[in-house]
Amino acid sequence: MSDAPALTPALLRGWPLPARDGAKDVRGGVLVVGGARRTPGAAALAGLTALRIGAGRLTLAVAESVAAPLAVATPEAGVLALPEDADGSPTGATPPHLAAELERADAVVVGPGLDEPEGAAALVRSVLDALAGRDAAVLLDAFALGVLPGLRDEVALPEGRTVLTPNTTEAARLLGVDDVDPDDAAVRVAERWGAVVSCAGTIAHPDGRRWTSATGYPGLGTSGSGDVLAGAVAGLLAGGAPPEQAACWGTAVHGSAGDRLAARIGPLGYLARELADEVPAVLVELQA
Repeated sequence: MSDAPALTPALLRGWPLPARDGAKDVRGGVLVVGGARRTPGAAALAGLTALRIGAGRLTLAVAESVAAPLAVATPEAGVLALPEDADGSPTGATPPHLAAELERADAVVVGPGLDEPEGAAALVRSVLDALAGRDAAVLLDAFALGVLPGLRDEVALPEGRTVLTPNTTEAARLLGVDDVDPDDAAVRVAERWGAVVSCAGTIAHPDGRRWTSATGYPGLGTSGSGDVLAGAVAGLLAGGAPPEQAACWGTAVHGSAGDRLAARIGPLGYLARELADEVPAVLVELQA
């Protein structure tokens, strides 16, 4: 991995993001599908980070028992109720209002806060079917990645429009192995699944290109941090960045937010919600 360029500020400034001007729909809409009763915060973290990085419009599709409380807690978002089972896990049924949002979204995230395999698999299948033939980007994270291997013969990832954000455990599952080397996990998953991958600070394109993070403290290994990363990448996808650029910039912003908090609070102990709050200032610094 020594020949993979580091995502330094200089590299990123030489790879400017698409301009984001105009009304909210022009700046891009993000739909996050996830949020079981036990974990609605994961969907909220991903969605709010997408707004923090510049998306203009946000919709959260979560289990029906938490939809109303989440709508109150997240007034910036439209919130849709997903049918759920007795435990509060989305069943995978797609009500008409979700189909309409899938038609409208520029980037769709599936996974944050899902907690049941059959329902998660049904949602992944429905979303990928709905996005076939469209220009919208898709990002799969968390539980959506856990069920993806079982869907390999049923679904196709949109070519040139898909980002996967696994941790190393999820990467091993995507590869069908017990363990992976963090240094080459992203490359192996990108090759196997034909998608851009951000994993353990490495971003890999299926064509062989790769980049490495130049930032990050151990404090990034905290609950909800991966949801923030997914939201950052999705927000950039919604603004028109191609998958590899969105993954590189999103990973760099996520890591730099951790650096800022480590300097101010300490290398451990900051919260994922604080990472999201740092995103606008970090983005300005990296673009300056």
